[in-house]
Amino acid sequence: MFAATPLLSLPVLAYNLYVLSLNGSFRAMDATAKLTAPLFSLRTAAGATWPVSVSDLMIAVALLVLFIELFKSTASRRAAMINHALSMLLFVACLLELLLEPSFATSTFCLISLMVLLDVVAGFIVTIGPGRPFQATDDQY
Repeated sequence: MFAATPLLSLPVLAYNLYVLSLNGSFRAMDATAKLTAPLFSLRTAAGATWPVSVSDLMIAVALLVLFIELFKSTASRRAAMINHALSMLLFVACLLELLLEPSFATSTFCLISLMVLLDVVAGFIVTIGPGRPFQATDDQY
């Protein structure tokens, strides 16, 4: 059953838990300010200071999870089909949160939702793609 679970639900869950921890929970209007406040900063080789925020970390983790999800979508087992269906439900939930809750109207959550959509689309393309017969044309020779 774990193989069928969309891993992108983890960054979505992390965002939801973070927003719940804010004053006003889901109705918090200052979610963007809290997400973009620097947690720490790094020094680059050029000597510049690079501030890293919660938003940056969430997006970085979500990108890594999307990479893993794309590998999982290449499996043609029953679990992969269930994963695609659950990913679609996760995208619908993300879209509803993005449109209906003020604390989800942030660039961070929009980008995470876009990653979930890319997972859905890539999953269906990878699953449907091999089923089409190959037809050689004169241009390919």
